[in-house]
Amino acid sequence: MIGFLRGKLAAKMPPWLTVDVQGVGYELEAPMTTFYLLPAVGEEVTLYTHLVVREDAHALFGFATLADRVLFRALIKVNGVGPKLALTLLSGLSAEAFQQCIQNNDMQVLVRLPGVGKKTAERLVIEMRDRLPSLGDVAATAGSPVAGSSPVPLMVNPKQEAISALCSLGYKPPDASRMVQALDASNKSCEDLIRLALQGAAR
Repeated sequence: MIGFLRGKLAAKMPPWLTVDVQGVGYELEAPMTTFYLLPAVGEEVTLYTHLVVREDAHALFGFATLADRVLFRALIKVNGVGPKLALTLLSGLSAEAFQQCIQNNDMQVLVRLPGVGKKTAERLVIEMRDRLPSLGDVAATAGSPVAGSSPVPLMVNPKQEAISALCSLGYKPPDASRMVQALDASNKSCEDLIRLALQGAAR
């Protein structure tokens, strides 16, 4: 099992990123809460990881904090919640906001996220209620970036990159486009636009 990776951030295109660990490029999927904390491309990063082994592929997931990985592992144990939906949940809600939803039986916030219907929201509230107290004991520790080379932009249009990322999280292309196009993109990065779009969707 790969517990964490420490290396140079080689590329980031939400929800995908690549970490160069001594010449080996590890491709990971990560929630947007992790992308918000990433350093610039070329700088050092430390990510907690979770490996999912399937018959057709090995998928590696990365998290900026230990708390996010603990929550991810708890989510994929819920009936009907796979890694993809768990990433969507972590991208749409912080660990603290998710915990508040569960404690308050607030299913209305959960069903606003793509892929979460009423039955899935009910299962989340019921099954996660007993697992959440242990999450509060986990320190949210993120990797500390160090100086590195200059950032290398992967896309020149942050809006298009943000729309693509939202589609990868499960939003339909017209909805993703509407969410992003409504935002003022002046001096905003792709991560900024995704954060604002997700905040708007949760209201």
